[in-house]
Amino acid sequence: MENIYFYDTEIGRIAITDNGSEITNLYFIKETMPNGFEINETALIKEAHSQLEEYFSGKRKAFKLPLLPIGTDFQQSVWKALQDIPFGETRSYGEIAKAVGNPKASRAVGMANNRNPIPIFIPCHRVIGANGKLVGYGGGLDIKEHLLKLENSK
Repeated sequence: MENIYFYDTEIGRIAITDNGSEITNLYFIKETMPNGFEINETALIKEAHSQLEEYFSGKRKAFKLPLLPIGTDFQQSVWKALQDIPFGETRSYGEIAKAVGNPKASRAVGMANNRNPIPIFIPCHRVIGANGKLVGYGGGLDIKEHLLKLENSK
């Protein structure tokens, strides 16, 4: 059984999950609660929360956590490319598609981005539209905008 623990943060209530050795999900808690987890603040979840708070306070620009996002090979390649986007920078969906070796896969990159199970730690908020506009974010565009402003102010 996976572990889950809930935190109130500057972007709202979140839940972080682990499988005992890797972070598996970060949820933005709006109304529905994730099921099938044991509520348990493991040392790894506590460390993930600590690093997240350091990020919010401007003291951390990169996360050092074992992550285990579950997805297809293509999704995995996109999520890896997202982790290569430097703090404070953005990339378009097309740029990520090129980075994963499939320049015509912008829409597929968008879908993989949308299915990112560990947002913030895997920084899907750093992907924007080709025209520079903020588009789509699982936590809501207000959170995406907040994260990008936070990174650009540090």
